[in-house]
Amino acid sequence: MKVAYLGPHGSFSEEAALRTFTGKDVDWQLCDSILEVLEAVGDRKVDKGIVPIENSIEGTINITADGLLANNLFIESEVIFPVTLNLLVNEGASLEEIREVWSIYPALAQCKEFIKEARVITKEFDSTSSAAKALKEQGRMDAGAIASSAAARLFGLKVANSSVQDNGENHTRFLVVGKRSAEVLPFHKRNKIMLLIAPALDQSGVLSSILNVFSALSINLTWIESRPTKKRLGTYHFFIEAETGQDEAKTGKALTILRAFGHEVQVLGSYNTSRL
Repeated sequence: MKVAYLGPHGSFSEEAALRTFTGKDVDWQLCDSILEVLEAVGDRKVDKGIVPIENSIEGTINITADGLLANNLFIESEVIFPVTLNLLVNEGASLEEIREVWSIYPALAQCKEFIKEARVITKEFDSTSSAAKALKEQGRMDAGAIASSAAARLFGLKVANSSVQDNGENHTRFLVVGKRSAEVLPFHKRNKIMLLIAPALDQSGVLSSILNVFSALSINLTWIESRPTKKRLGTYHFFIEAETGQDEAKTGKALTILRAFGHEVQVLGSYNTSRL
């Protein structure tokens, strides 16, 4: 089985991928971007991909949401991964000397308070691990990288300050995705479903009317995200995740009612949740 994830080595995506597919015979493909992961699955270069979709501090990763649709992918499972962000430095560097902090934008955004208090400037990289690698290669003593402890071990850096994220309960939600198939798959005993709903009319209260369908059927919603349709300014469709399986009777009723109202409804996945 071929699986793609966001590299390079030492990234949180790599750690999540290795722990998700542990014990399986996997041919790994490292990608330079989330979009490249999704395209690899869409083009059938790999069998599955694992990508981050949401962080508990920073929110939705929009490029993942849009890429799911662009590549006609299906969500097979979700993984909740605890994230601990650390300030890494070269051996011999001290916190008082640090003037710059390097990392990928979402990681920097998750450490705003630390960065503000440290009064440092920031520099963005493609990933946390690429920032750590650059720090080691350049040997800078006045810069640090926000990354994982795994990246510290991989590149021979020192953890100068651990858990520098603004919230100690920092988690990233990853999705395992595959290419959508015409084959009818079994969805028994799945605990979540992801829908894409395109409203029939662009009018006031349309989202409220859609949500009322789920409320009336006592279906709990866990995630709602609006994204532009990219067809016309001001038009949106909605990603809606609910705690119900595709095979449950109340799910079928909800889909029937929404479609009867003229809304376009697409099932993006029916899956279980696991925590690492």
